Amino acid sequence: MVSDQQLDAVFHALSDPTRRAMLRSLVAGERNIGELAQPFEMSFPAASKHVRVLEQAGLVRREVRGRSHMCRLAPEALADASEWLRFYEQFWTERFDALDAFFKATKADKP
Repeated sequence: MVSDQQLDAVFHALSDPTRRAMLRSLVAGERNIGELAQPFEMSFPAASKHVRVLEQAGLVRREVRGRSHMCRLAPEALADASEWLRFYEQFWTERFDALDAFFKATKADKP
């Protein structure tokens, strides 16, 4: 089971649209920090801060190769967050199914 602290870090990292976009670009493969920063016209230090948040959440792995900081997606943390969300998906599905049944029963009772 994933810890509350780890889930907090994942959801914090995902709360920022720049970090979500960086994650999305890593789906296609490794990127260096400069490549991750390019669509946002941000500095290397600013992009590095975003990557650090993603790393702390366990969403990204960074490897230093010479002067390049190569980043790749680490999907395990996303799987843990998805598992946590599935509980609530089931909760809401059951509620909507009950509401649907109520409306169908109400409609069937009307002449």
